[in-house]
Amino acid sequence: MADTRPRVWVSQPLFGDVVARLREHFDVVETARVGKHSPDEIAAALADCDGALVTLNDPIGALEVANAPRLRAIANVGVGYNNLDVPALTAAGIVVTNTPDVLTETTADFGFALMMAAARRITEAERWLRDGQWRQWSFETMLGGDVHGATLGILGMGRIGQGIARRAAGFRMRVLYHNRSRLPADVERDCNATYADVDTLLAHADHLVLVLPYSPGVHHIVDAAALAKMKPTATLTNIARGGIVDEDALADALESGRLAAAGLDVYEGEPAINPRLLALRNVVLTPHIASGSLATRRAMVALAVENLIAALGVGPRAGDPPTPVNAALSPSPNERGVGMRGNEVETGPIAHDTDRRKPTASK
Repeated sequence: MADTRPRVWVSQPLFGDVVARLREHFDVVETARVGKHSPDEIAAALADCDGALVTLNDPIGALEVANAPRLRAIANVGVGYNNLDVPALTAAGIVVTNTPDVLTETTADFGFALMMAAARRITEAERWLRDGQWRQWSFETMLGGDVHGATLGILGMGRIGQGIARRAAGFRMRVLYHNRSRLPADVERDCNATYADVDTLLAHADHLVLVLPYSPGVHHIVDAAALAKMKPTATLTNIARGGIVDEDALADALESGRLAAAGLDVYEGEPAINPRLLALRNVVLTPHIASGSLATRRAMVALAVENLIAALGVGPRAGDPPTPVNAALSPSPNERGVGMRGNEVETGPIAHDTDRRKPTASK
């Protein structure tokens, strides 16, 4: 007998035991291999589905959902969702969710580690050693920049940015931050952070960390002009989104000595990497793994599954997904319409990361 339950598409191989929860409620169509789907492949997969569990590999907008009349919810596995055209999906009556909060501490750990690796030339030193260049100890070998006592600049002060600021306290760092909205005084005290305008942040930071969400308003906000305002001894770390940084301008600064070093976990054309960055020794490159601990990635998938179940109107939170981006289901979960709660993205010249989670219902 054919399965008449709502159908959901899982776009990438994820943790099978976690995704299995979906089978309690839905007919599940899983993708067997990791890969980037073409627009036509995504459209075909969504055409007869009621929901989808997707990742940043899956760009979805108006064209991809145009022939998917049953589609009511898309659960994105990740706090960032610039792979999704949220206004277009909202206009189509499709609930979008993300997975904030569960990755905050793990991502903050990695951001701080990446900043330290760039400052202390760790990967450069390892390559140099593996290449057989270390023939004798020298007092001036691989001298880097100090982290302790330095000034940390954070651009984008959501929960991940705040987590990085708290870690800086152990290194007695001075913390400056910029955010579109200044934090409440008690949060600033907890983070030992001082608000600054962008120019002040760039000029004073010994180590600048980017933790803001991507939007058209922040495309290449770190460009040649911004980099020229930084200290030549400074480092830049990006764990946000690649399009925030003009990578050619960054390569120019690193090649010329205008900037000491960089640590990058995200790239504008990922998984393709600007070849100029690959050729540089003074940049630490990692493959978008800031949230990549086993426990955290499992928690992200579990939250996405919870979101999808609720957004499709079943389970203990039916009609009330824990972390909606754009909307909640309408009072009748069998209808396509949605009741708007407002987009949680903050746009403008600077917006903080959107790693915010709506409180769960009491147990």
